[in-house]
Amino acid sequence: AFLMWVAFAATCVTSSMFVTALAPNLLALELVRQGTGVSITWTEWFAGFAPMGLALLLVLPWLVYRIYPPEVRSSEEVPRWAAQELRRLGPLTLREGVMASLVILALGLWIFGGRWIDPTMVALVAISLMLVTGIVSWSDMVGNTPAWNVLVWFATLVVLADGLNKVGVVDWFGRGASSLLAGYSAMFVMTTLVVLFFLLHYLMASLAAHTTALLPVMVAAGASVPGMPVRPFVMLLVFSLGLMGVLTPYACGPAAVYYASGYVPRGDFWRLGLVFGLIFLAVLLLAGVPWLMAVGVQSSG
Repeated sequence: AFLMWVAFAATCVTSSMFVTALAPNLLALELVRQGTGVSITWTEWFAGFAPMGLALLLVLPWLVYRIYPPEVRSSEEVPRWAAQELRRLGPLTLREGVMASLVILALGLWIFGGRWIDPTMVALVAISLMLVTGIVSWSDMVGNTPAWNVLVWFATLVVLADGLNKVGVVDWFGRGASSLLAGYSAMFVMTTLVVLFFLLHYLMASLAAHTTALLPVMVAAGASVPGMPVRPFVMLLVFSLGLMGVLTPYACGPAAVYYASGYVPRGDFWRLGLVFGLIFLAVLLLAGVPWLMAVGVQSSG
């Protein structure tokens, strides 16, 4: 149970560390660009979250050990079993080497090729090369129904969000929220909206649905406040998407898988989700706000 929770919590952190690590991250960037005009590159995303993310990854095993210690703390059989399994896997195959090369190629183009090639085109090129080299077959590609569902849903949701923005719905909500938030400092409003956006995921069973339903609303409400540092604000919102996946057994795709494994009991999963959700949120605000404000001032200057 200890190792399973470490792995799950680390997955939530890495989902926020890389823009390509979580499908709703890309959707969130498009919604932010449509709502505020702020564009965030792969490297800007990573640089913005890396100080928080790397710190969390380093302390996660210790935190879980203190909060949810394992029942068995040492075993001589585990290293022998792991070595035996590695021997059974054998050396790296040609297909695995080609796959690793394609991953490195895609990451390199995402990080350094943004000026010359669209990130979506990078993904299509990588998938095409996987088909050409025989790493996956066409039947495997066609039969991956979850991936096709994501493609269809995201395509329609982005168009829908753009339509609402064009007809003025988001702008209308922003002006209304601005009047309600009048009198409060921009920093207070930013913190409140980020906390609300994070905790409202208790009511959502999908990060994609959460992003589509709430992100444009929160962005419009915050951006309408005079003096709001828009770029740090929207970066805090999008960074929270992966982190909030730790909250519940249905908060994200990996959560359902880890919960269904049965290693972490139901009560423990909810309790640990709340504890680590609050830890992640505290780190995001206490470390993220000053860091992103400093980065935002430097980039705007």
